[in-house]
Amino acid sequence: MSLAGVNFRQIVSNSLSVFGISVRFASKKAGSSTRNTSTKVRPKHRGWKVQDGHQVEAGTILATQRTLRFHPGLNVGLGRNGTLFAIIPGKVMITCEKVDLDWSHTWVERCHGFRKNTEFYKKYFNILPKKQHQNFKLIDQL
Repeated sequence: MSLAGVNFRQIVSNSLSVFGISVRFASKKAGSSTRNTSTKVRPKHRGWKVQDGHQVEAGTILATQRTLRFHPGLNVGLGRNGTLFAIIPGKVMITCEKVDLDWSHTWVERCHGFRKNTEFYKKYFNILPKKQHQNFKLIDQL
């Protein structure tokens, strides 16, 4: 007897129907949840990059942030993505100061808009310039 072209389900259901037993087959493949399966998300490593008291060169990234957690102080710039960077070489000094914000700036409005008429304190990154050398020569006298 050849079984070519005969369905296995038909054979089983026909043979079991003689005995009055019904068989139920799975209509879907068993599986697990498909939510949150992407494990290839790399961390962004945001936060402080340079600690208080360190010497930095011009252009050094001091902190990265998504919201305005740290503010730029003396000789520190604020990038478009919220990165704080050193404008001149010097020593990093982090202070906690009462804010005096430019409310027309988009980042300030987005992050601190609900505090518009209140007094609050934030961390400021400052760069104290390196001491200049004292080796000056008199070139010409008037």
